[in-house]
Parts: sequence; C-alpha cells; structure tokens
Amino acid sequence: MKVVLFCGGLGMRMRADNQSLPKPMMSIGDRPVLWHIMRYYAHYGHTEFILCLGYGARAVKEYFLNYEETASNDFVLTKGCQHVDLIGTDVSEWTITFVDTGMDTAIGERLRRVRPYLEDDEFFLANYGDVLTDAPINSLVEELAATDAVGQFIAVRPQDSFHVVDMDSSGAVAGLIPAGDMPYRINGGYFVLRQGIFDYLDEGDDLVMDACVKAAHAGQMRAVPYDGFWAPMDTLKERTYLEDLHRRGTGPWEIWQHAWA
Repeated sequence: MKVVLFCGGLGMRMRADNQSLPKPMMSIGDRPVLWHIMRYYAHYGHTEFILCLGYGARAVKEYFLNYEETASNDFVLTKGCQHVDLIGTDVSEWTITFVDTGMDTAIGERLRRVRPYLEDDEFFLANYGDVLTDAPINSLVEELAATDAVGQFIAVRPQDSFHVVDMDSSGAVAGLIPAGDMPYRINGGYFVLRQGIFDYLDEGDDLVMDACVKAAHAGQMRAVPYDGFWAPMDTLKERTYLEDLHRRGTGPWEIWQHAWA
C-alpha cells in the first residue's frame, strides 16, 4: 500500500541548528524524523513512498541520493577497508517517489498533485512528516475497509503541557485543567484514505479543514481513538524528549527494534 508523506514543513520553532533543514529532516539519533516514520510503515510492509516536497526539497532528495546504510546497520569491512558487506539493510525494499508540490501549498493540494501516482490503489496511507506513533496501522486499514467511509485518522489526546483556563468575564481564574484531562481529542494524522477522498478535495484545499470536514458532513469520515504512544516534533522540547527515548532504546515508535512487535 502506498504511503504519501507531507514533507514541506519549515520547522521554524526548531531552528537552534541546521538552519536550512526542513522539519522532516530534523534528526532523532543518526536519522531524520522522516526516516523514522518511513521505517515504521516499512515494518508493516508498506514500502512504496510518495514524498510531497516543498521547503527544503533539495535536502530531502540529497539525503536519500547519498544514503549511507552503514549508519544504522551492522556490516563487515574487508579488502583493505574498501569493501562493505551489510549484515542488515533499511531501505533495499523501498521505492521512493519524490514530487515537488510547491513551497506554500496546502496539504490537501499537495495530495491532489500526487494523485496520478495513486490512481491504481483503492486505499492508500498518508501522514505528516513530523509525527510519531506506535499505532497498529494495518488494523486501522482493516477498520476503514469494513466501512464505506472515504477516510479516517487517529484521534489522540492533547499534550499535557497545555492547560485549559477556567475563568470568568472579569478575569478571575477558577482553575487550570491539563489539556490531556479534557474529554476532547485532536487529529493525530496517520490517515487511511480511499480514492473517494478526492471527491471532497478541491483545488487549493486543506486536507483536514476542507476535505475531511466536507466528508464528515456527508457521514464519510471516521476517527479512531488511540491512547497509545503519539508525539509530534514541533519544538526543541519535543525533539529533546524523542531524542532521549531513542538514546535509551525505549522509543515506542521504533517497533522494528522490539522483539514483541
């Protein structure tokens, strides 16, 4: 099943280093977050990727054109350190299509621009290039396939770092409630989509606030509550948190590393 990844984010809130890199190329360990997302999908057998490029397109292309498998795989070096025999491999089964979908293009329009690469598929997957999870994606595909909806996404709880303020018109605060404790959920990405999503997607539209809203009004959009691991990488604080999990070998999204996966 093909996987469309939206890779045009600027990452303005993570510009402490590598000033020119797009957000999906910000690293966790030795690999960019985009690679971690692709590795997650590949674990479930989805190795055909379509990258919707925008800001920093050249950096994404050059990373894969000059990909070094030795950075994340064991290998044997022989013949005077001139020959490398890989013991494992990351990307040998991957097919990656690189499509420049514009600098300031809405996500829905980016999806429209790669539609020619998806027309043979009843179902396809789509996701942001900066959000990690351990959600069982194949089970999510099965859930959508059992319905006639044109799409679904995971619905997750807001991050606890935000607080909802209970206050009156005078400004007096009655209480502060962690956002994660509220009975609300937010769009967590990890979309499973049918071709029918394009019936709700007009030129220049956003995927969520236009196509998904219109499909929802027609009773054709689903959300799956998910309380497992889910984390965005929008800020340096969030990146540091993910980096620490990776360093300790406890990153829940790295399901390819765990014997129980």
